[in-house]
Amino acid sequence: MRKIFHSPLVNPLSAAAHRSAITKTLLDWYNRNRRLLPWREHPDPYRVWIAEIMLQQTQVDTVIPYYCRFLKRFPDVDKLAAAPLDDVLKAWENLGYYARARHLQQTAQLLVETFNGTFPDTWEAIIALPGIGPYTAGAILSIAFGKPVPAVDGNVRRVLSRLYAVREPVNRPETQKTIHALAAALIPETAPGSFNQALMDLGALICTPKSPACTDCPLHQPCLACQEGLQALLPMTDKKPSPPHERVAAAVIFNRQGQALMVRRPARGLLGSLWKFPGGIVEKKEPLTEGLARTVQEELGIRIRVGTPLASVKHAYTHFRITLTAFRCFRRSGPPRALACQEWRWASPDDLEKLALSKADRAVISAMKMKP
Repeated sequence: MRKIFHSPLVNPLSAAAHRSAITKTLLDWYNRNRRLLPWREHPDPYRVWIAEIMLQQTQVDTVIPYYCRFLKRFPDVDKLAAAPLDDVLKAWENLGYYARARHLQQTAQLLVETFNGTFPDTWEAIIALPGIGPYTAGAILSIAFGKPVPAVDGNVRRVLSRLYAVREPVNRPETQKTIHALAAALIPETAPGSFNQALMDLGALICTPKSPACTDCPLHQPCLACQEGLQALLPMTDKKPSPPHERVAAAVIFNRQGQALMVRRPARGLLGSLWKFPGGIVEKKEPLTEGLARTVQEELGIRIRVGTPLASVKHAYTHFRITLTAFRCFRRSGPPRALACQEWRWASPDDLEKLALSKADRAVISAMKMKP
């Protein structure tokens, strides 16, 4: 009976000749079938870095138009470092995971201040930059600098878990270490960036999560999962609990000039530094109207009268879901003060188009058409 791989030490494909054959076969396939992506045209460190940050937990087709617009607006690290944060967040609007945008600018400023506007080419320096983890560091080092460093994302993890029939759940830290070691053993000294991208493309085009096209795969012969008929079962993952649901209430308050009261979220936390309507999460048994009045007072120090509901929007984040209900509200007393937000302002309809807002807040505006 064929052994199922559990450790690199007992891997039947771990011999140098086998690894070399796998590497060559995959690179040959990549040279014929690689995806034509805009960041691959000129893989300098700045472009690779921007692309890899955008690609974190975001699909390629979604990233492409954002990447092209972002590079047009911020063509180099100096432009990005000097830009107002609002401009960076606006360019990122609806791409999600906004901490990525804040980290991009923080890193750009560090590069200008510490590295004379150039990107460092060592693991220690790159991994210390804001928003850069092991995968992104490996991608930058291998693609932009030609260094033999693995870059293991979800696609690569899936490919290697099938290639070596890894039966342990891939979302466990110990399994991820094993798969990273497998990637490190395979990566060649020559064309390491192409090899990492080949693994990514193989996972995106052939070794897909469901119904992998094994007969079209260049690695179907050495693939242990294919030999054992395990490709539909791998990779294994520990089941995640259902994400919690939160109720969120928002106050739409107009002044006499028809401007809406808006607040900037705290810099840290979910959607940090984006603008929004006043309000927040309502406690589980708290009526929406009471929760809205409470959160607005905590945020701005004003007392409001909550009127009729205007719009309701459902939205899912990575770890939880929300239902955002917006109400027409009226200020009863007190001047607005930035108590639990960075700042506040009155915004005209034209201003609202320029502010960086979350997808949920933008959906509220679309549903209401923002008529005073």
